[in-house]
Amino acid sequence: MSLSDIIASGWDAVGRGDFDTLIEDYVDDMAFIMPGQTNVVQGKATFRNVLNGIGEALPPGFEITGLRQIEGGNEVVSIVEWKSEKVPASQLAVLFKFTGDKIHEERWFVDTEQWKGAF
Repeated sequence: MSLSDIIASGWDAVGRGDFDTLIEDYVDDMAFIMPGQTNVVQGKATFRNVLNGIGEALPPGFEITGLRQIEGGNEVVSIVEWKSEKVPASQLAVLFKFTGDKIHEERWFVDTEQWKGAF
């Protein structure tokens, strides 16, 4: 399975709300970084707890409308097309860094002003 396939499976798990399956693809000491957060989420167990409240971190009506992966070396970038109640269409990027076939860092890149305005 390619690294892009692992990421695609992860997005599918997110869509199903199957966060237990999602976190199987992360190392125990992983890091999650999303713009606007003051702290980095460290560790798979902490990340799993954060996922329980993921709806609060996303703009109202958030919906992924398109998704593609770009793979190179030990990294995959997801280009995510999305919309919400206040934003009719936009894109963001998510960088996934791997150790072997497990994710050790997930970092979101968004237009932070647009993101804030979507709430």
